[in-house]
Amino acid sequence: MPATPDSIPVVDLSTPSSASGETPKVATAIHDACRGSGFFYVVGHGVEDDLQERLEARSREFFAQSLEAKMAIRMELGGRSWRGYFPLGQELTLGKPDQKEGIYFGAELGADHPRVAAGVPLHGPNLFPDLPSFRDTVLEYLDALTQLGHRLMEAMALSLGLPVSYFDERYTRDPTVLFRIFHYPSISLSDASEALWSVGEHTDYGLLTILRQDEAGGLQIKSRDSGWIDAPPLPGAFVCNIGDMLDRMTGGYYRSTPHRVLNESGRERLSFPFFFDPGWEAEVRPIEVPGATVDEERWDGVSVHEFQGTYGEYLLAKVSHVFPGLGEDVL
Repeated sequence: MPATPDSIPVVDLSTPSSASGETPKVATAIHDACRGSGFFYVVGHGVEDDLQERLEARSREFFAQSLEAKMAIRMELGGRSWRGYFPLGQELTLGKPDQKEGIYFGAELGADHPRVAAGVPLHGPNLFPDLPSFRDTVLEYLDALTQLGHRLMEAMALSLGLPVSYFDERYTRDPTVLFRIFHYPSISLSDASEALWSVGEHTDYGLLTILRQDEAGGLQIKSRDSGWIDAPPLPGAFVCNIGDMLDRMTGGYYRSTPHRVLNESGRERLSFPFFFDPGWEAEVRPIEVPGATVDEERWDGVSVHEFQGTYGEYLLAKVSHVFPGLGEDVL
């Protein structure tokens, strides 16, 4: 269905792609979504239901543990690799604590990897809890979502009238892959300060976010015309959205959309955001898009178009805003 500012379209990838990339129908659907809400659901993606269900089950087992047990893989132990568990309220959005706890993951890299050996931040091994099959399940999921990320960025290239290999050749052949598992208690703004959100209003940093969410819901996106609208979970679907770097590359033709989370479901909520972003050493450059106009009036007053440099430099500059204490050790 065509995207409008008040709708979130569903993109079906079940039709096999050809040698030249996704079908025109898929590319057109993604173009309309990125010009509209900046969000879209994706179905027919090929990520097995069994894998997603195992990931959710292992995650519930982890968060059901005591705080002491969860702190055995706390982020401080990950050091410069920026991996591990953080307790409720320790992640900030625009300086305010989010009402969630979670685990940070990234590409699994051993000590012999050149960037790990060189001490490059955000590179290294993950921290995994001592729970049966947790490690294998997370790494299997990372592989599956990385493959999906490549496929979606091929379709994104076609949606912009670019060669199918555009992003792969310039940015994502060796992508920066980050993955989170978040656990949210149920809260209510009726009996809490309005500053206490599950996740405060924000846009994502990079190219593409692929989100699995459980049945609790709570995700909201900011419509340009009608304010905040819900992005409820759809069976078998991921929620995708574009980030600030794609906004910057396209000169505002594709704009990142503010979103937030409020879990008022009366039950706990799990979400699984996967970030598929430019390679660490990739220098982000503009894409010439006819009709693009830079939007300087962003919701947060910050222009994404002023940055110059590599994606790694850009990402590190964001670190201290999320975890100020750990940022001091990394930057």
